[in-house]
Amino acid sequence: MSYLNDRVLDLGLNVLTTEANALHICSAEPSTYAQATDTLSLGVITTPTVPVPAAGTPDGRAVTIAPIATSTGEVTATGTATHYALVDTTGERLLAVVAATSPQAVTEGNTWGTTGAITIRIPAVA
Repeated sequence: MSYLNDRVLDLGLNVLTTEANALHICSAEPSTYAQATDTLSLGVITTPTVPVPAAGTPDGRAVTIAPIATSTGEVTATGTATHYALVDTTGERLLAVVAATSPQAVTEGNTWGTTGAITIRIPAVA
């Protein structure tokens, strides 16, 4: 059986805690920084709060960004937000992408509606 100590998993997730400085809502799943921040971006929140890693469910380790309240994010394009993208604008890196549990229609010039918690998890080694 394989094994990874929680510290190994936490150090991987810790990049999100220390380097993620923008959260974009996207109209499709981005695979590059440019897609996440430009071509697919519908809006952005700067300085999202990404907590330190903790126990994941059902196993492994995870970071869970608390639900985002209405009026905290600027909508920069009209469309349907289907994914969240955490990026490092300093290093111009796409760090993580998560599908939205409930896609949300957004209109340019408005603010985001409320989101649920956003969890990024590394499962335990089987």
